[in-house]
Amino acid sequence: MKQKVILYMATTANGYIAKENDETPWSDVIWSGYYDFVKKRGNIILGKRTYELMKEVNEFEKLGFPITVVVSSTAENKSDENTIFVSSPKEALAVMKEKRVSEIVVGGGSTLNAGFFKEGLLDEIYLDVDPWLFGKGIKLFADNDADAKLKLIEVSKLSENTIRLHYEVEKRI
Repeated sequence: MKQKVILYMATTANGYIAKENDETPWSDVIWSGYYDFVKKRGNIILGKRTYELMKEVNEFEKLGFPITVVVSSTAENKSDENTIFVSSPKEALAVMKEKRVSEIVVGGGSTLNAGFFKEGLLDEIYLDVDPWLFGKGIKLFADNDADAKLKLIEVSKLSENTIRLHYEVEKRI
């Protein structure tokens, strides 16, 4: 079974996925798009901090209780029927393969995104760009030394001020 790994993130116009305090003041159109995207695919891979923040505000119900894989350097064994803890991006993909998931959603945060990117595991990237500029915050990718060439597949206008960029990751440089 061929798997497609899709990074899906909301971002500011200057590339931040959250404020320094983890606040994500995205518009309703962004949140609605996110919920629909994950529900349609029925799965999500998250970093531990993102998972804990989402669990705290009961986001998983809004996402339709997807298969959730949490990548954590401590990889505690708190796994249950719907949530599996692993220690690396490749392990996360192995779990999704075992569960016969073909379109995998990587949903953040910055360190997790950078891990998938650096290992060359991303096939596509969706960026929902909300009309914000944060002076400081959490970047789309934590600092790393990987580069890639992207091919723009589609630009969609989600609202008067919000767009979705859909890229294919062409090649690592």
